[in-house]
Amino acid sequence: MRLFVFAFAAAFAAHAAPPASRPSNALTLDDAIRLALANNQRVKVSAFDPDIARANLLAEYGRFDPALTFRRSHSENEFPVATSPLVTQLTQTDDYSLSLDGATPWGLTYSLGAIANHERGTFNRFSDSFITFGGVSITQPLLRGFGFGASLAGVRVAKANRGISDWQHRQTVIDTVTSVILAYNNLVQARDNLRIARLSRELAAQLLSDNEKRNRIGSLSDADVIQARARVANREESILFAERGARDIENQLRLLIGETAFANTGAPIEITPLPPAAEPAVNPADDLKRAYDLRPDYQAARLGVTIQRTNSALAQNQLLPRVDFVGSYGYNGSDRDFAASRAQVRNEDNRAYSAGVVVRVPLAFAEGRGRARAARLGLRQTEADLSRIERDIAVAVSAAAGQIETTGQRVAATRSAYELAQQALDAEQKRFRAGTSTTFFVLQLQEQLSAVESGYYRALADQRRALANYQRELGTTLANHNIKLE
Repeated sequence: MRLFVFAFAAAFAAHAAPPASRPSNALTLDDAIRLALANNQRVKVSAFDPDIARANLLAEYGRFDPALTFRRSHSENEFPVATSPLVTQLTQTDDYSLSLDGATPWGLTYSLGAIANHERGTFNRFSDSFITFGGVSITQPLLRGFGFGASLAGVRVAKANRGISDWQHRQTVIDTVTSVILAYNNLVQARDNLRIARLSRELAAQLLSDNEKRNRIGSLSDADVIQARARVANREESILFAERGARDIENQLRLLIGETAFANTGAPIEITPLPPAAEPAVNPADDLKRAYDLRPDYQAARLGVTIQRTNSALAQNQLLPRVDFVGSYGYNGSDRDFAASRAQVRNEDNRAYSAGVVVRVPLAFAEGRGRARAARLGLRQTEADLSRIERDIAVAVSAAAGQIETTGQRVAATRSAYELAQQALDAEQKRFRAGTSTTFFVLQLQEQLSAVESGYYRALADQRRALANYQRELGTTLANHNIKLE
């Protein structure tokens, strides 16, 4: 009987002792996070989005890049000048132009260049005639399309989309890191449950062995042996469930860190125990402000409002009639010799300019009114959604802070319950040794101790989960783990 008492005490003492130093090849939580950031497929796919958004922004800026344009054309026209008898006239024309064309952020379009026209035909006996022009022509919108707001709308939307993609990628990384933390924590808890199940079986097996010895000398009934044997068989099933649960959770962790093999056999991943979560200082006002500043979903929603405001302003501008100022200024040249004609332009001999207004007024404005109304409603929708997100964040941060407090209290309560359950089992075992208790009560208290111990480790795991969720709700996950996104 003393052998059973010693084995029971030694088993629980070893189980409650501090863990030994981790093996050199054990996977730490920091290792798992690092592997996930390097190999997780969701993170890899999401990392393309910011680069794509930057490329789209570059394309929008490219709309204002000047372009060098060269044109060359040849034409022949034959038309009658008399019908009886039929007499025709042939004209041949070669046109050349070289210009630098572009647009400005306030809506003005320009073309700076030179034009040459080489014309000959029957009218001048195919003698050369060169007409040249060099100067600048512009078109400046005065209503629709005027100003930085209309011209830079695409750039502003692209900038906002770039910011949204950055925040969304950050959210993906936060979610991945949080998932790794939770999976690692779940695996630690599953391994603890498996260890508790095996220890419970060992205790039941030790009791069975002791009962069989006492039964052989006639000091204990067959019923006590059968009870102990049944409980050993029952605890074997608990081990099988715990082993399956630990393996499934391990595969979840393997998936998160980028592994591709998920076999049901083989050596399990070695991991290190996790300490109890440090309870952070909770300040509701400061926490909520920090969440608004750092949460990617809120910042992305704010940029969504910016996009809708830009679109609404552009739609209002497009309701205006088109009134464009057009003008040109330069110098002409005309001569039978091309070089002489160009010299006239170069010497500014013959000034040429034009100025005018082009007006285009839609009769119904149906398209513009429809787009403007849709843009206004879209803006109101995104503003209302931003308000909803603000309230959801306030509730989520408050709930996460409450879980921090509750799980801390649960850890303290279950630790006390675990110590009391150990004492109760020790006392019941002493009564069993003295002959004033039965195998049934000892087995029952063993199961109670296992359940209470599982509850204690579950409370520890829930405390770590609450901390990970709290950091996610505040948007501080990456900062807490010293992760910087470039």
